[in-house]
Amino acid sequence: MPTIVVDVMPKAELLDPQGKAVTGSLARLGHGQFQNVRIGKRVEMTVEGEVTDEVLAEAKKVAEEILSNQVIEDVISIEVV
Repeated sequence: MPTIVVDVMPKAELLDPQGKAVTGSLARLGHGQFQNVRIGKRVEMTVEGEVTDEVLAEAKKVAEEILSNQVIEDVISIEVV
């Protein structure tokens, strides 16, 4: 069965407290070369049958309306794996 993967990230212009905490921790642990870490989420949805354009359109709608908070997050990608 195919899987649709949706990646959601905080909007670039908003503070990402989780990412900031990880950036600070990496620096304290000697990994200061990594800057501006941002933490997002990945959602995997298994699909019964073929992934058609209609199924992808529905996945996009679900991603924008349910899986993300459009006030503070952007849907970065929707892909079939």
